[in-house]
Amino acid sequence: MNRVIFSSLLALALPIHLGAMTPVQYATSRPTIAVDATRPAPAVPGKKKGKKTKASAKPAVSTTAHASTSRAVGAVGADALDAQFRSVLNRTGSKGKWGVIVISLSSGDTLFNHHGDDQLLPASTMKLFTSAMALDRFGVGGHFETEVLRAGAIGTDGTLRGDLILRGAGDPMLAGKATDEAGEPPMEALARRISEAGIRRVSGTIVADASAFEERRIPDGWKKKYLQAGYAARVSALSFNENKITMIVRPDGDHAAVSFNPAVSGLPLTNEVKIQKGARGSRISFKQDSTGTMIVRGTMGSLAPQRDLYFVVERPELFAAGALRAALISRGVTVDGATVRAGRAVVDAPRVTSVASPSLEKIVTQMNGESNNHFAELLFRDVAHGSGSAGTAENANVLLGRFLTEKARVAPKAVFAADGSGLSTLDRVTPRAMVQLLSYAKKTAWGPVFEASLPVAGRTETLRKRMKWTSAMGNLHAKTGTTNDVASLGGYVTSKTGELLAFSFIYNGRDRWRAKDSMDQMGVALASFSR
Repeated sequence: MNRVIFSSLLALALPIHLGAMTPVQYATSRPTIAVDATRPAPAVPGKKKGKKTKASAKPAVSTTAHASTSRAVGAVGADALDAQFRSVLNRTGSKGKWGVIVISLSSGDTLFNHHGDDQLLPASTMKLFTSAMALDRFGVGGHFETEVLRAGAIGTDGTLRGDLILRGAGDPMLAGKATDEAGEPPMEALARRISEAGIRRVSGTIVADASAFEERRIPDGWKKKYLQAGYAARVSALSFNENKITMIVRPDGDHAAVSFNPAVSGLPLTNEVKIQKGARGSRISFKQDSTGTMIVRGTMGSLAPQRDLYFVVERPELFAAGALRAALISRGVTVDGATVRAGRAVVDAPRVTSVASPSLEKIVTQMNGESNNHFAELLFRDVAHGSGSAGTAENANVLLGRFLTEKARVAPKAVFAADGSGLSTLDRVTPRAMVQLLSYAKKTAWGPVFEASLPVAGRTETLRKRMKWTSAMGNLHAKTGTTNDVASLGGYVTSKTGELLAFSFIYNGRDRWRAKDSMDQMGVALASFSR
């Protein structure tokens, strides 16, 4: 098992749109990524200055459009396919812009092309590029290790005279629940191993080291209105529970007790909730300041039920360190430091233990199935981090461009990725680049895992309710994408005569629901295609 080491500088990022940063490389101690096979690392980007979903409720869609989708079950010839596609596109073309291309992976020819070389917003079909690049770099068995290091010696009485450092390596699945076959949550596993290493007391505190990634926690091009939504959580090399938490506030005698799910301790918290004796109602407000301090205010009746406040954490690394602190205390290990803090491990700090993520196969399968933005953002930076450069979005975009041009034969500058998830309004891809990527993936050792990670029409995940009871059901495998201004679909389908097709449908405009229905009609037509 080869290991690739990498790092970056951590600093505070506020929830506002931030400008691009120049990539920086460091010669310091670095977190570890394990790769499952020997493979050449991409060239490290040089230091150069770079460029700087949830959709609204679905309106009613005509039943005629759905009926036309389910009726398209007979064989469709080449001329009929062209005519059907153009008719479908004309119905929504006046209210937006389409890019559509279909190629045969069996013969290599192009079956349909409409603005296939135009750059468009991809929405979550950007995850096709992120997952393919990560699989190509690390292999299906690659994983990410979260390490615990120590700054100090362990005495004969089991006291660590100094801090414990929790160092992240971009594990997107580090969470408050079990993620491996052993069934033990990762923080509990770390706490157990720390105790087994002979540490009974920590005289210092828990230090959070997220230096593997850049200091920006909010990618360029994320709209401000996204930032309190769970699908737009902050990005950090040391993330926990997808950087989302529930604060539980309940009356406890003459004060309000505050706890968290998942359990954390040692986080900066200001509790200004006042108890009203005999009352049953509550008015609670919550905010986080620029340091990550949580401030809860308001009134709560002594007879009121508990209040659960769900939110995105601004300082993910502190959240993760707080989870380890809580797990250690539960295990019986004393931590003298009352508050966790951010910091950075020194070079050659002694390692106490570590916990590995699930395999990249599992990560990508969950990411593409759920369209998980958090997973995509971490994997995007993991590739830069694991290639010897700073874990920045800018470096990841450079490496993505090299991967696409050198391996998938994509035209230079056909793709620009400001983030790895497709949530950024700065992302651009051409439909042709997408089908070229899909074509390349089919030739690789990781291709079957990549294809299996995609939702299946009428069966699974984001396609489970689409194209049901048609020739595409159980046949078409594709990644979906949806924002307020984008609908997209890219993947594979087998024609009626067994021809393997790769397709990319991208619509940019406000009529996305009708565009989705149009995509379903085109998908069914491809499944019915015969020549």
